[in-house]
Amino acid sequence: MYERILVATDGSELSEQAVTAAIDLALLTQSELFAVKVSHHHAASYFEGSLLLSQMEVSRLRDEADVESQRVVDAVKGKADSRGVKRTTGIVMRAEGVSEAIIEAARVHHCDLIVMASHGRRGIKRLLMGSETLHVLTHSHTPVLVLR
Repeated sequence: MYERILVATDGSELSEQAVTAAIDLALLTQSELFAVKVSHHHAASYFEGSLLLSQMEVSRLRDEADVESQRVVDAVKGKADSRGVKRTTGIVMRAEGVSEAIIEAARVHHCDLIVMASHGRRGIKRLLMGSETLHVLTHSHTPVLVLR
């Protein structure tokens, strides 16, 4: 049924449910699993609480985000490996747009399913915060399994 499953994670408790479901599905279908964490990078200079950050500070924040992202995908890989998934690959993507990076990772790695969680925001919260899951659902050519 599926040969290559991509699971998007941000390390949150909710995304851990998606990781568990993706691992279960990978085991059931004997699929490869790709765990992707987007290391969200803002433009080179941006405002943090009305203070313009120096390039050095922006660079330090990016490095910290990359290290944390690698920790998250390594944890998914460890969990999948311990459960017996035949092959798990951890992917850290640097990007400004999270949903676009998830779609690109699925395309590049020829995944036939994307598994991700939705925070289930509605109304003004969705308007203000947006929905990465909704963007993936509406723009990806790869089927998406959303867990809430």
